[in-house]
Amino acid sequence: MDAVKFVHEQLSRELDYPKFQAGDNIVVSYKIVEGAKERIQDFRGNVIQINGEGGTKTFTVRKVSNGVGVERIFPFSSPNIVEIKVLKKGKVRRAKLYYLRNLVGKKARIKERKYFRN
Repeated sequence: MDAVKFVHEQLSRELDYPKFQAGDNIVVSYKIVEGAKERIQDFRGNVIQINGEGGTKTFTVRKVSNGVGVERIFPFSSPNIVEIKVLKKGKVRRAKLYYLRNLVGKKARIKERKYFRN
């Protein structure tokens, strides 16, 4: 067995997140530590990409806040992620939605997939 794969298997934990893919609208609840205080903050946006595999697997979520696009990369294996909720399933034909960075307003919307299987 490859040494890298062995280490990834030892460090990985079981993920109980719902299945989601690029184009889905999700809410990521994650812990923020400010000094001695700890709180949970939500980040709601569209999944732009899912990248990597194993212990290095990440996903990027994009939202528009006050007219400014904000992207955040979350590792799947992060202990700071409390919960992930899928709000809408997006109807897209790409795995990486980088083109959304150049769109504003109604053109930046993603159509909702009405019928889907979990």
